[in-house]
Amino acid sequence: MLKIKNLSVYYGERQVLKDVSLDVHSGEVVALIGPNGAGKSTLIRAVSGVIPVRSGEITAGETDVTSLPALWRARQISVVPQAVSMPPAFTVWEAVLLGRTPYLNFLGQTSAADEALARRALEQVDMLHLSGSRMDEISGGEQQRVLLARALAQSTPILLMDEPTAHLDLRHQIDLLKLIAAQAREKGLTVLIALHDLNLASLFADRMAVIEGGQLCMAGKPGDTITPEMLKAVYRLPVHVIPHPESGAPLVVPEVS
Repeated sequence: MLKIKNLSVYYGERQVLKDVSLDVHSGEVVALIGPNGAGKSTLIRAVSGVIPVRSGEITAGETDVTSLPALWRARQISVVPQAVSMPPAFTVWEAVLLGRTPYLNFLGQTSAADEALARRALEQVDMLHLSGSRMDEISGGEQQRVLLARALAQSTPILLMDEPTAHLDLRHQIDLLKLIAAQAREKGLTVLIALHDLNLASLFADRMAVIEGGQLCMAGKPGDTITPEMLKAVYRLPVHVIPHPESGAPLVVPEVS
């Protein structure tokens, strides 16, 4: 389980996260939602160790991850960032193998097991056929799928994702989120994912955590959080919420009048 307790983060003297507490259980997908600038990406970056925390606790199981060396943290937490520039000369295969870095021997050599995990990850994101392509030869959406494959190859119990559906077409958005939900169920993966698309979040997340102004406003099942009242208060936008015709999950339809 990932446990975030009373987490506060500052940029200089400006506080951007204020005493955020959130638990994400094994086998669970929790979607972070909220308007631009609310603090979703900051929370992902703080938990991953990219930015320091001023106060609070982040634990994985019984382990305080803030005190772990970077190598050991990388064995606990993998990240799909919002946008990152991969070395253009790297092939897709080489980029995905980077996910095995925390497990390499002292010579930095990959094993047959490492390569099997990388191959499986590429198959899962439908990118194995491009494994020999250079990173600067593939599209933005394909690069995003490579980042997911790298995280899957890392084989950690916790997965953090910051807008992973950016640059993806609708088919690959759905495929990616189905894959993540399946990984959570089948492997007990703990997933915290920041999403702008409320309908995708509602369809694929077990719970949703609403962040506004650096504070956690509420957390609960999609049906409890995706309400016209919450959305109007947080997004300053009147909407209708209707049930999905198959799953019954709440779907958001903006008012157009």
